[in-house]
Amino acid sequence: MELLPRSPGEFGSARYWDRFFRQRGQRPFEWYGAFPELCPVLHKYVRPRDKVLVVGCGNSELSEQMYDVGMCEDIVNIDISDAVIRQMQERSGSTRPKMSYLLMDMLQMDFPDAHFQVVLDKGMLDALLTDEEEATIAKVDRMFAEISRVLQVGGRYLCVSLAQAHVLKKAVEYFSQEGWVVRIHQVASSGDKQQFVLPVFVYVMTKFRKIPGSAPQILEICPEEQDKPMRMESAERLVAAVKDRQHYALLCSQISKTPCREQVSLDLCDKDSGKPRYTLHVVDSPSVKPSRDNHFAIFIIPQGRETEWLFGTEEGRRQLAASAGFGRLLTVALHREQQYEGMAGIQAELSGKVMELAPPGLPARQQVPFLSVGGDIGVRTVRHCDTSPLSGEYVVEDVKGDGSCYFRRLIFLRNRNVVQSEARLLAPTPLQGQKKRRKDKKKPSPAEPPGAIDKSYLCCEHHKAMVAGLCLLGGPDALPGELAVLVVGLGGGSLPLFVHDYFSQACVAVVEIDPSMLEVATHWFGFSQGDRMQVHISDGLDYVAKLAAEGTISQSIPAQYDAVMFDVDSKDLTVGMSCPPPAFVEKPFLQKVKSILKPEGVFVLNLVCRDARLKESVLATLRDAFPLLYARRIEGEVNEILFCQPSPEGRRDPAELAARARALEGALRQPGRPWDSSYALADVLQAVHIL
Repeated sequence: MELLPRSPGEFGSARYWDRFFRQRGQRPFEWYGAFPELCPVLHKYVRPRDKVLVVGCGNSELSEQMYDVGMCEDIVNIDISDAVIRQMQERSGSTRPKMSYLLMDMLQMDFPDAHFQVVLDKGMLDALLTDEEEATIAKVDRMFAEISRVLQVGGRYLCVSLAQAHVLKKAVEYFSQEGWVVRIHQVASSGDKQQFVLPVFVYVMTKFRKIPGSAPQILEICPEEQDKPMRMESAERLVAAVKDRQHYALLCSQISKTPCREQVSLDLCDKDSGKPRYTLHVVDSPSVKPSRDNHFAIFIIPQGRETEWLFGTEEGRRQLAASAGFGRLLTVALHREQQYEGMAGIQAELSGKVMELAPPGLPARQQVPFLSVGGDIGVRTVRHCDTSPLSGEYVVEDVKGDGSCYFRRLIFLRNRNVVQSEARLLAPTPLQGQKKRRKDKKKPSPAEPPGAIDKSYLCCEHHKAMVAGLCLLGGPDALPGELAVLVVGLGGGSLPLFVHDYFSQACVAVVEIDPSMLEVATHWFGFSQGDRMQVHISDGLDYVAKLAAEGTISQSIPAQYDAVMFDVDSKDLTVGMSCPPPAFVEKPFLQKVKSILKPEGVFVLNLVCRDARLKESVLATLRDAFPLLYARRIEGEVNEILFCQPSPEGRRDPAELAARARALEGALRQPGRPWDSSYALADVLQAVHIL
C-alpha cells in the first residue's frame, strides 16, 4: 500500500487525501505530537468557552481528546477530503454532539469574519508549504489571510509544526509584520520513543489590530512548556533560536545511539538572559570496559580552572576521562558572568538535561555521579570589567587554584578560554590578618582571596622559558651585569617585573600599544615604573622601526639591546597564529629587530601557531634573519619559545646551556629573595633543540 504522494504538491490535493484515508481506514493518523505532549501548551491558549476551528483535521484524535478532557467542546473541524469527513462524522457524531466536521477548503472558508477565538493547525502548514515556489507561497498567503479573517482580535492561531527553516521564517515574518504577537513553544517530550528525531514546536500567533507606522514586534520563544517566554530582538534571531534547539535534538539522538568519535561541545544558556551558562564537552573513552557503574559521569570543572590543560584541551579532557574510568564523561565548565548555588544547586539544575546526553546502553534508573576536584565548584571573584578600543572587553578575576593558592588573571573576552596574564596572590601573614580583622570588625570570608601580588612568582611556563633564555647572553659571569632589555607586550607586567627585580642592574623598556593594559597592570597586578623600568605606549612595529632608523630615541633608551622579548598577542583571531601578529615575523621587520640587538644579544619570541604550514613559514623566515635559532616547546601548550641570536659563533649544545642556566639560577637565589623550585631554568634549557 503506497501512501506517500508522488510529488509534494499532492499534499494540497483533495484526491490524494481521499485515497490516503480510504487506504488507511479507521486507524488515526497523527502527523506529530501526541495529545499528552501537546496538552500543556494547548491548555494555556484554549479556554472551555472558546469557539475553536481545526483546519486540515484528517482523522487525528486531537479534537476528540480535547473534547473528552473538557478542554473545549465547541470545535469545528474542516478538511478537503470527503472520505475523512464522513469517517469522522460517523466516529464522533453521536458521542460528541457539540463538535462538527465539515467538508471545506481552508483557502476559501465559508465562515463569517471574526467567528473563532482559536484556529488550530496540526501539521497543515507543513504539508502545504513544501517548497518556496511562487504558487506555493501564494497558497500559504491565502491560508494566512483566511485564518486572520475568521479570528477575532485577541484570538490565537496555534500551529503544530516541525519548524523547518522556510516554514518557520514564512510564518514568523507574515504575522509579525501584521502586528501579531508571535511566540514559539518547544513541546516537551514525554520520554517515549518519538516518530521524529526533531522536536515538535507550537507557533502561537495572537491577533492584534495592526497599528499604523513601525510598532515594535513582539517575538518570543519558550524552550519548554514550563519556561517563561524569552524575548527575541528580531525574526532572524527567533528562527536561529529554534534552529539551535533542533541541532541539539539531532545531537542528542546521534550520541544516544553511537559513541562519539570526536569530542562534542555545546553551550547551555541561561533562561533569562540567553547568555551561555554551562559549556559541556562529551568525551567518550572506548578503552574503558563497560560495567554497570561506569557508563556515565558528570565532571564539574572548578570555576576559573577551565583554561588549564587538563580541562581546556581535547587531549587533557581525554586523559581526564580515561583516568576517571567512565565510558562517557561529560565535562561542565561554569561561566564567569553567572551565579551558582554550589554543587548541589548545579546538580539539581543539570540532572535532567545531562541525561539527554547519556551514552547508549546506560542501564535504566542508573544513578549518574557528579564529580569535581575536591568536591566543590571552586571560587571565582571578578575584580574588574572594562572595554578597551584595542583589546575589546576584558575582565580581571581572582580564582582559587590547587590547595589554598589564589591567582589573579587577565582575560580578553574575545578569546575567553585563554589566560592573557596571571599572577599569584600572597597569603596575608598572621599579623596582617589580625590587623585587618580588627579594622573590619568581622571575620573574613573563607572564600575571600588575598589581595597582594607575589611579584617573585612567574605563573606562565612560557615566561619561565623566556627568562631562562637570558643564559644565552655571552660573558664569563653567570649573572650578567648591566643589561638593556626591550619587552614588547606588557599584559599584567609579570615578565618585565621579574627581569627588573631579579636582574638588579637591568634597565627594562616595555612597549605596549594599549594604554588600558598599563592601567590594568598598575592597578591590578602590582606593576610600577621607575628609573630602571619605563613603559612606552606605542605600536611595537613603529617603536622598533624608529629605533632601527634613528639608532636612539632618547638618552635613556640605548641604541642596542642585550635582549629583545616579544610576548604580544594578535587581535585577529582569523589567523592561525595568535602570538605574535604576522607583521612581527616578516623578514624586513626581523632585520630591524636584529639591528637593535648587540652582536652577542638574544631575541626571545613567544610563538603560538596552530597552523602547521604557517608555522613552518615563520621558522624559515626566522632562520633567514638569525643564523642561530633554538626552540623550546612548552609541554601541554601550543606555545613554543624561540631563542634567536645574530651570530652563529655563540652556538652551545643543550648540556652547556643547562650548565649556564644552573649557574644563573644559583646567582639569582639570593638570601631573603623568594625563589620557586618550579623555575628549574636548567631543565628548561636542557630541552631546547637547535633549528
